[in-house]
Amino acid sequence: MTEDDPVATDDLLTIGAFAARARLSAKALRLYDRLGLLAPAYVDELTGYRYYRSDQVERARLVALLRQLDMPLARVAEIVEAVGTDGALAAERLAAYWAGAEERFASQRALVGYLRGRLTGRDPAMDATHGTDGTNSSNGTNPADGAGAGACGTFVVETVDTAAQVVLTQARHLLVDELPAWIGASLGRLEEGAAACGGTAGAPFVVYHSEVSLESDGPAESCVPVSDPDAARRWAAEQGRAQGAGVRVEPARRLAYTRITKAQVAYPQIAAAFEAVERWIAARGLEVVGPCREVYFADWDAAGPEDPVCDVAFPVAS
Repeated sequence: MTEDDPVATDDLLTIGAFAARARLSAKALRLYDRLGLLAPAYVDELTGYRYYRSDQVERARLVALLRQLDMPLARVAEIVEAVGTDGALAAERLAAYWAGAEERFASQRALVGYLRGRLTGRDPAMDATHGTDGTNSSNGTNPADGAGAGACGTFVVETVDTAAQVVLTQARHLLVDELPAWIGASLGRLEEGAAACGGTAGAPFVVYHSEVSLESDGPAESCVPVSDPDAARRWAAEQGRAQGAGVRVEPARRLAYTRITKAQVAYPQIAAAFEAVERWIAARGLEVVGPCREVYFADWDAAGPEDPVCDVAFPVAS
């Protein structure tokens, strides 16, 4: 019997015959074996030839189909391992992977639209505006009339005036791949603290005092506005210090901002939004007077990829 014989005895198939049934190449089967996704039923110790059972065809086809979704091999392994014991769990894992993929595609689509406008020199407005009443839902105030609003790439940029706020804060030096987990954790801790300070008094936001990227580590500062300044100072002195948290006054500001969806928050897509606001500011001869920020005005967990969740903003001179 040779490795490319059509069928072996005892219900074992040579790698060539099995590859034909599974509609895969022998090279792909050797790769799946090496990665632990589909091991042969038997390997001849003398010749090294691989043999498969006919009932392994379905698993081989499933692996190949999942790979057509550009699914990482580790995720493929999680799904195919669950198939044998819990088909519903395997389906849930597939659905979770695809939800994440759709979110990535949405963010990449937005970035492509921005880059096309930039490369062609056009400045197309977004199809949708920020609502029918001209308000910024992060704080309920009207955009300022002085600087006006306009499109920059596929981003609509406006200005809004914000009042002074007392905020609980926590700062950290970190790189961009650490940022998503840290933002969620730090804002969660500060919101728990705000509950002891009369509750939150506005949308939480993250201030970037220096660039956070693959090479630059900030720092970034999470901020949660609170209702009771005196209680906030007591909390910071009694409990916040152990967490590296503090309290400060965020001054009244005029912000130039653009609103982005949950999908667009992903790095590097969000960088296009920051750049669009900077270009809008420069085109109008305005002066940036503070660090840039992200204002998270929506329920992140409840939002879908296309739902607006965040304002990317720069403080500008009034």
